[in-house]
Amino acid sequence: MESYDSQIDQLIKGEIKEIEVSHEQFMLFREAWLKREDRKYVVGEAHHQGSVTYRYDPTVL
Repeated sequence: MESYDSQIDQLIKGEIKEIEVSHEQFMLFREAWLKREDRKYVVGEAHHQGSVTYRYDPTVL
């Protein structure tokens, strides 16, 4: 499995459309996400049972 650092890079570059993060993997994702200055553009949509789908949205203010 690729690191979340790499997946977030791919998301921002438009190489992938979304990242699915399970409840169990959330803290690993969060660690990679917090390192980024552009993290406010990586927005999540929570789902039932704690999973989250993250997408890149450059229009976030």
